[in-house]
Amino acid sequence: MEGMRRPAAAPPDELGARDGLAFALFVPDDRPLGGVVILHGAGSCKENHFDFARALRAAGMAAVAFDQRGHGESVGALDGRAVADVATAASALPQGPPLGLRGSSMGGYLALVAGAQLEAAAVVAICPAAADHLARGLADERFDFRADAGRLQAFLAEHPLEAVVPTLAAQLLLLHAEGDERVPVQHSRELAALADPRRTRYVEVPGGDHRSVQHDSELQALAVRFLAKSFGR
Repeated sequence: MEGMRRPAAAPPDELGARDGLAFALFVPDDRPLGGVVILHGAGSCKENHFDFARALRAAGMAAVAFDQRGHGESVGALDGRAVADVATAASALPQGPPLGLRGSSMGGYLALVAGAQLEAAAVVAICPAAADHLARGLADERFDFRADAGRLQAFLAEHPLEAVVPTLAAQLLLLHAEGDERVPVQHSRELAALADPRRTRYVEVPGGDHRSVQHDSELQALAVRFLAKSFGR
């Protein structure tokens, strides 16, 4: 019925696949302020981030969550195509509005790397993993996703965040829990110091753990407001 609001937990507007990448698309009723690609962490999947995608949709933004290669319903192994895969996922968004990226852990790493290459307007990176941290995890076989280890190791070596972040032209929101047991909070402190202070906000949350920030309702609302403001610039 005209004028009725859709339920907050309404399902995605579209489920599909592009170039073997399974995605879920969330689109507001009106023209979106912007479009956001949501990047999950190692061993996770798109469904784990539907809560944030719904929050974006409710705030007038489009969102696409997708399974990275080696995860969920997507085809193939995670490899050197990681940034191209982000671009493929972004192509499912309504074209025209500015692009934003939001990622956590490994997804935070990729959001920063892809944000620089895809000229995103805004990036939200939550507890972003370092390239060498991910490389060690691959070498030690600590990850349970399918990966082309050689090609992925080469990709990581080519894109250390210490070289990426200083050149990032996007508005940047860095979020990290002080109690993160997987990615030390010092990593985000160092990245914040390297980023352009005119475009960067760093939020460090007392306590918490590696997963607490990404699903905290207040911090999700902060990220939604940050993205909407960045798209309005």
